[in-house]
Amino acid sequence: MKRIVILIPYFGRWPEWFPLYLESCRANPSIDWVFYSDCLVPANAPPNVTFKSTSFADYCRQVSHKLQIDFSPTEAYKLCDIRPAIGDIHADDIEGYDYFGYGDIDVIYGDIRNFYTDEVLRYTCISTHPNRLSGHFTLLKNTPLVRSAYRRMPQWRELMADKEYQRLDEAKFSKVFLRHKKHPQWLRRLYHLFDPLQGDGYFKEQYSTILAPIAWLDGSMEHPQVWFWRDGKLTNNRDRGREFLYLHFMNWKSAAWLKKFRGEKAAWQELQVLNHVPDGEERNGFRIDREGFHPLQEKVDS
Repeated sequence: MKRIVILIPYFGRWPEWFPLYLESCRANPSIDWVFYSDCLVPANAPPNVTFKSTSFADYCRQVSHKLQIDFSPTEAYKLCDIRPAIGDIHADDIEGYDYFGYGDIDVIYGDIRNFYTDEVLRYTCISTHPNRLSGHFTLLKNTPLVRSAYRRMPQWRELMADKEYQRLDEAKFSKVFLRHKKHPQWLRRLYHLFDPLQGDGYFKEQYSTILAPIAWLDGSMEHPQVWFWRDGKLTNNRDRGREFLYLHFMNWKSAAWLKKFRGEKAAWQELQVLNHVPDGEERNGFRIDREGFHPLQEKVDS
């Protein structure tokens, strides 16, 4: 089985749903996560999730030293821009792994191995979108060529050092692996003959981000509004019998990326409490909807 590790620098305070996020990590025991953070290490964290304590300032100094740039952002969100270099920055932490990745924590994972089998884990990069790398979950093959692939981005030093977020993790880094995304797939594969980073990516829409401006599985713009996590499996009330790789609920918690036709406010924007699942009962499963996170009720949520 190919070994996978997800690297996530995160600073500030853990979100209210973090115990549920960790439970979804626990249910993927063959995959490891490493956090670099100044937050308190959660009690009863899963054995496959490691926390490396560091301050935001110290972490930025580490990045500056490794990349030989002046990385001194004022906002932690800027950390998204160094995701393309995460494998180079933390080369020691990914030693022995076949794949490393990056992602967000406003997600709940389903059964990752059910989607990323060894047949899939042969590609150079693996994304949950058809036309770009996904900032909320991307896997990269752990090779020297891929770890240094970020250096192919024009002006990468200046863009990473810039105080403003430059979308390097998605828009610009994607071109390193998918330069001609509008060309037919057979033609893109030919590019691999001339550039080993081109034409060898697994770009497949996983329908992970609800309320994104894409049609759902049925072709409509109506996305499922009730989701269930039970025994490591993620489903919803619309697509009966179908499991999903993960749920990215960004557009419920914030209107920053919510398209206007969806409304002016995010569903969770004015909620006082999001997580209604009692401590210690995460393993029993939970429901996720426009009102937050709730315990499963068998008669209602079966």
